[in-house]
Amino acid sequence: MLATGLALLLLVSLEKSCRCAPQIGCPPEDEFLGRCSNNVYEEKPTCTELNLGYCNDMEYSRTIFPNILGHRTRMEAESGAEYLLLSVIHGLLNGECSPDIRLVGCSMIKPCRSTCEALRKDCAHAFEAIEMAWPYFLDCDRFFVSDQEGCFDPLAGLKARQEAAISSVSPEEPSTIIQFTHTSNSQMYSILKRTAAKCSHISHVYSIGRSTEGRDLLVIEFTSNPGQHELLEPEIKLVGNMHGNEVLGRQLLIYLAQYLCSEYILGNQRIQTIINTTRIHILASMNPDGYELAASEVEDRNDPELTQQEGYMFNGWTNGRTNAQNIDLNRNFPDLTSVYYRNRRSRHYRTDHIPIPDNYWFGKVAPETYAVMKWSRSLPFVQSASLHGGELVVSYPFDFSRHLHEERMFSPTPDEQIFKQLARTYADAHATMSDNDTERCGASFYRTRGIINGALWYSFAGGMSDFHYLHTNCLEITVELGCDKFPSEVELYPEWKRNKEALLSFVESVHRGIKGRVKDVDGNGIKGATISVKGIRKDVTTAEDGDYWRLLNPGTHIMTATAKGYSRVSKRVHLPHSMTKAGRVDFVLEKVPVEPDIDDHLFPTVDTWDRFDPYNQFERYSEPVESEGGIERQEKPWWWNYFSQSGISPPLWLLRNSPAFRDMIGDVSSIVLGDDLCQMTGRGQQRLK
Repeated sequence: MLATGLALLLLVSLEKSCRCAPQIGCPPEDEFLGRCSNNVYEEKPTCTELNLGYCNDMEYSRTIFPNILGHRTRMEAESGAEYLLLSVIHGLLNGECSPDIRLVGCSMIKPCRSTCEALRKDCAHAFEAIEMAWPYFLDCDRFFVSDQEGCFDPLAGLKARQEAAISSVSPEEPSTIIQFTHTSNSQMYSILKRTAAKCSHISHVYSIGRSTEGRDLLVIEFTSNPGQHELLEPEIKLVGNMHGNEVLGRQLLIYLAQYLCSEYILGNQRIQTIINTTRIHILASMNPDGYELAASEVEDRNDPELTQQEGYMFNGWTNGRTNAQNIDLNRNFPDLTSVYYRNRRSRHYRTDHIPIPDNYWFGKVAPETYAVMKWSRSLPFVQSASLHGGELVVSYPFDFSRHLHEERMFSPTPDEQIFKQLARTYADAHATMSDNDTERCGASFYRTRGIINGALWYSFAGGMSDFHYLHTNCLEITVELGCDKFPSEVELYPEWKRNKEALLSFVESVHRGIKGRVKDVDGNGIKGATISVKGIRKDVTTAEDGDYWRLLNPGTHIMTATAKGYSRVSKRVHLPHSMTKAGRVDFVLEKVPVEPDIDDHLFPTVDTWDRFDPYNQFERYSEPVESEGGIERQEKPWWWNYFSQSGISPPLWLLRNSPAFRDMIGDVSSIVLGDDLCQMTGRGQQRLK
């Protein structure tokens, strides 16, 4: 879809003669940005063979020079920034919108405006994700015409082939079809986006950021109302591939996304109930850069003389584990566990929603870590699972030992019992994780039936699960899926069968405990109110509209709701063992005079929960900087090297925040194309009405 409408040329016609394009001048500001040249209009247009290396399989074979972008020869077109952008766009966008972009970008025949508009709708977010401006030659007002004028859809052939492929699948027996193969990063993005498009009424994809090397951290969401939080609907996230060489979780989550979409459409009542009552977020790969390295290592070492299984097993245990900065992402989160241990005995110190210490930002924070922290703070996640590999066990916080010098020491959280239940939910639903077979992978955990406290297994600081527990409302477990970190493709389907029920059961388990709403006497939700449970020193806070979720095991609990400036209300709640969904408990708080908080005096600190990236570490690169001459200078994004090293004129029009771009963005002049530019011959010859 990307109406590249002419990244290069614009063959616009199908009549028997070539005619000149209208003599339209090039505005000075466009010429300054490299969008066009006034010289083009002094030459007489001539028809010629297309012969452009990147467009040599198009459905047409002739073009015109000078073209509307100012290129006078094939060599000049191929050395232009527009052509270079088309050549590298697959890598820049990680395969997203390909081959649509190239098909439309190389289009010579008047592309339809509807094609351009659909393309921009589907692909604009991909450019935004890499901080790149929408290319000027894709502006629908500039180079595209209405369907009524007779135009060409460069994607028609691609659409026809896709429809033919879909129609070849027999509809006699509806079923969910999943291809159990390893997927590259570009294939993963494509699958997730196709899945979201197929189930657009219950799903959509969004990016939470970019990896070190610029790859998308793409999330697919499933819910009855995609794109927004619904009152009292719990939110759960599933994260895979945190360590790049642990790939089974990544594949399982890709399969799960396809399964949820397909089974919902096919009328699977269980899946429909899950999606209609839960908001599910799936981040299949948190470390796509590490995966790239691990996958290439497997490919390089998969010697023909070795079996396929040996090739994958030969991957070892470390290649691709870290991100592209050589950072272990599961050691890169703020160490709030140490803060908790230091202050847990203080009656007044809050042991939940612990702020990130300012000194954390002076260390090396990976962009992947930053993205996940920001994501977790932006949505009211209740529950989470991080899928790993290397053992067959579910571990739960704390992962960092309560004694600094003890490598293996039982270190429970205040929510020990509910964490054990969450871990047991997954382990018991897994085909082999909780059995007592001492010959299997993970045999050392057979006595605990496949679950363990993380610090009792081995201790480490800066883990994601500990961070989520102490900084947010979210309770997260770590699922080790098996000994083989990079299993061969023949193992993928058996692993899906072993884990499918466990994944679904874990998602369903978010409907456990109590949910409700905290309101004032006028019925307005109170954001940030705290819900405490007697005997469990860990509070949860209410979301934007005052709704909350508190995971609890069956039993009798005393719950208290309070908010600054409001009264305190307590209720006794009994959760029977037979409950199949969360009970509802609402609170109504009255306003009271605000009294000084003793914590403000006993624990003065600059570290507060709201202080996130206080030094603007990850945003400064895009801010304009004043140069010595008083002219704004912009630090360039990572993809700028593609162009700066090529020797072409800098494409300032690709910089989203450049002063020239900001000045010109609202002043785009429409360019009306002539009816005919050149005769179309060879492949795809046709007549436009």
